[in-house]
Amino acid sequence: MKLLLPALLLTAGSLLAAAAKTDAEIIAAARPGYPLKTCLVSNEPLGSMGEAAGYIHRSPGQPDRVVFFCCEGCGEDFKASPAKFLAKVDAAAAAAKSGKKG
Repeated sequence: MKLLLPALLLTAGSLLAAAAKTDAEIIAAARPGYPLKTCLVSNEPLGSMGEAAGYIHRSPGQPDRVVFFCCEGCGEDFKASPAKFLAKVDAAAAAAKSGKKG
């Protein structure tokens, strides 16, 4: 019985580790369904300055949000006023969704 508990804890820990995704995996998974083709901040085409920079916006009590910029520098502008930029992503997602229905 004493050996059973450590084995169960090890198994549970392994399952949790396997379920956790890295930030890079989260960003890669979000890329195909991202509703904007332009930088969230500069409106430059994504990829115009190399690979689009992905960023995971984390806010307590809110779900994580993945956004993309044309370059790393645009991330600072986003961080100064994330609500304004997240509204832009939400509007693009809503437009894409309504376009698919129609």
